[in-house]
Amino acid sequence: MLQRSLIIMVKEPRPGRVKTRLGRDIGMVSAAWWFRHQTKQLFRRLDDPRWQIYLAVSPDAEGLRSRVWPAGLPRLPQGQGDLGARMVRALRSVPIGPACVIGADIPGITRELVWEAFTELGHKKAVFGPAPDGGYWLTGFAKPKNLPPSTFGNVRWSSQFALEDSIASLQSKGTQSIGLVKELGDVDTLADLKQLERLR
Repeated sequence: MLQRSLIIMVKEPRPGRVKTRLGRDIGMVSAAWWFRHQTKQLFRRLDDPRWQIYLAVSPDAEGLRSRVWPAGLPRLPQGQGDLGARMVRALRSVPIGPACVIGADIPGITRELVWEAFTELGHKKAVFGPAPDGGYWLTGFAKPKNLPPSTFGNVRWSSQFALEDSIASLQSKGTQSIGLVKELGDVDTLADLKQLERLR
């Protein structure tokens, strides 16, 4: 049976290096602490025998030897390039089988939603989990080993067009079979954090 892989993109949680927009609202140390706490909870919440978790770490050398992340989780270096290049590199690095990649800063992610994405990949070539800001919290592929490095060409990252551009890029390369799962938001600002507290 082919292995399912769930890749979580993580940065070393150092003040001024992670969640800098949130840091401008609540302080860089507090923002880094929030990210570290959030990722710890996320790893625990998404641990599941139906898939193997991999950490795509940044910066490469520091992330690979970091003691912040659980020692039992295999790590991949994110490497250079924009978000699209780094996601594709990670997706191509895991064993043969369907794979999804997510950010570590989306508190609403559950095992059920991850499983929904993998279920979509049973009959779709690609899947996205939309975000309210026009981006996405998840993308996945049924056969990620076949992805060309230019899979996400001409995507306007960190804009309201990121999802739209990503889908257009896949379609231009012949991938028409694309599924969508539930919309979720990440935490970038104090307003996002307050919204999260209201939902709890």
